[in-house]
Amino acid sequence: MNTPATQHPCCVWDIRAQLGEGPVWSTREQALYFVDIVGQAIHRLDPASGAKASWQAPARPGFVVPVSDGTLVCGLKDGLYRLDPRTGAFERMLAIEPEHPGNRINDGCVDSRGRLWFGTMDDGEGTPSGALYSVTRQAHGLDLLRHDEGYVVTNGPGISPDGTRLYHNHSPAGVIYVFDLAADGSLSNRRVFARVEDGYPDGVVVDSAGTLWVGVWNGGRIERFRPDGTRLEPIAMPAQNVTKVAFGGADLRTLYVTTARKNTPDDVLARYPQAGSLFSLRVDVPGQVPHAFPARASDAQPG
Repeated sequence: MNTPATQHPCCVWDIRAQLGEGPVWSTREQALYFVDIVGQAIHRLDPASGAKASWQAPARPGFVVPVSDGTLVCGLKDGLYRLDPRTGAFERMLAIEPEHPGNRINDGCVDSRGRLWFGTMDDGEGTPSGALYSVTRQAHGLDLLRHDEGYVVTNGPGISPDGTRLYHNHSPAGVIYVFDLAADGSLSNRRVFARVEDGYPDGVVVDSAGTLWVGVWNGGRIERFRPDGTRLEPIAMPAQNVTKVAFGGADLRTLYVTTARKNTPDDVLARYPQAGSLFSLRVDVPGQVPHAFPARASDAQPG
């Protein structure tokens, strides 16, 4: 269980992004989206055809998630934006933390009830001004809730298959937290789930068996933890900064991995010249079926 079918990552887009992040699989399109935060770009790969597309964002993007109507929600530096990939037009949906101009949105995901979860962080990575939020689509518009705070750099969140746990990282501290997640979207009982040494825990994703997959910044690997916290064998990657994974393909058994070139010494880049690129490998246990953010309140699942 939870053993990769192959531990030889293949480069599927030699893009060499400064800060590749946030891979997410679109079931509707059978395509993968991801961002380059420093390059201020959103990228799309169609694995079947090999077609690639990119959009320049008006500000640094932290994440991108599919919407049920075929558009995208992007977490940019100062808020949530709608991107229509057909036109490349961005439209701001909701301002986030105008009182903290030094912050930016980082990682995000959508749960099975259509709630969007994301974190904010200090763009200078020195002040604990970041927080954890959720956004729900209501008939009157978008409801924003602040659930936790005191983060320098947030990463995750990730949701367990049964929807009762939410995982979230305080990356500089090397800590992965887990919360109890209620059906109404409230969080409680934050506790330490695991700690990562020799690097920092970056993005987290949970597969269909409940195993947590964690990119390790400055660690050159993916860490994996069972739901009880047991650490599994890590997977080495050809990049020092491994940011996040996503499960894709028709069977959700193709693991896509984003990486970064940012802050990588020249001697390490000489060993890993494709650092910052998008990689893939096959795994035995599939990921969870990805969820789209609802375009209308009627598309959301009841809480």
